Amino acid sequence: MNPADFPTEPHRAKKGEQSTITGMVVNVGLMIIKGLAGWLGNSYALIADALESATDLVTSFFVWLGLRTAAQKPDDNHPYGHGKAEPLAALLVAIALWGAAALIALQSIDNIRTPHELPAPFTLAVLAGVVIIKEVLFRKVTKVGEEVESNAVKADAWHHRSDAITSLTAFIGISIALLGGPGYESADDWAALVASGIIVFNAYLIFRPAFGEIMDEAPPGDWKREIEQIARAVPGVLGTEKCFVRKMGFEFFVDLHVEVSGELTVREGHDIAHAVKAAIQREKPYVYDVLVHIEPA
Repeated sequence: MNPADFPTEPHRAKKGEQSTITGMVVNVGLMIIKGLAGWLGNSYALIADALESATDLVTSFFVWLGLRTAAQKPDDNHPYGHGKAEPLAALLVAIALWGAAALIALQSIDNIRTPHELPAPFTLAVLAGVVIIKEVLFRKVTKVGEEVESNAVKADAWHHRSDAITSLTAFIGISIALLGGPGYESADDWAALVASGIIVFNAYLIFRPAFGEIMDEAPPGDWKREIEQIARAVPGVLGTEKCFVRKMGFEFFVDLHVEVSGELTVREGHDIAHAVKAAIQREKPYVYDVLVHIEPA
């Protein structure tokens, strides 16, 4: 097949891009609101939350760029397409989250050692609003990520969830500081420190599947079993010997060995191979190419 003829699904990438851009616009507003509220309200937990939103902007840009690159058609230099750009974007998100978590943790420890005033009560209202907005964004972007089968979009969704979690921990920390009064000022900073640990864990959840995809790890689920069942149902197929499945961006590639009668002609075996490929792509629309090897039974 000519690279230019490879099937692509630009509408899936477009949908992912739209959800990413929406998140970027929301993060700009939240970053400004949280930063000002943290500064005026004497809350480092809220300032740390604003910093996390700033990293959201950077990583969301990487996700957007990765999605646009992954949607490009195959060319002479990239005959299998540009799908690896998508999990690469997810890896960058995870690394940026780890960097933000380290910065928040270091500043939190410094603030715990340094006496400061109690945070202002109005910061709680700001954080409550942030938690609601970010959780709604997480659910919407997660739904898009599952629809388009994109680790980068799912990573972007988890970035929203981590922001909601940091805001929630900040809310708890500030509440403890306000209820406890003098002597409990550092509760706000302890909350920021706890939030950094949560961010590290969430970053790992993003990193693991993206790294697996970069390494051509078999996709989770029953892909292998389902593809073998589809192949065995094709007339002339006596069985399957090997089945390898890998994911590249929005696309899945299959290498399959099928067993047929050794008495068949080359043309008959060739026709069965095409029938197997067509059946798999019909049942599994996200499979963009199937390499079928014929084995005599």
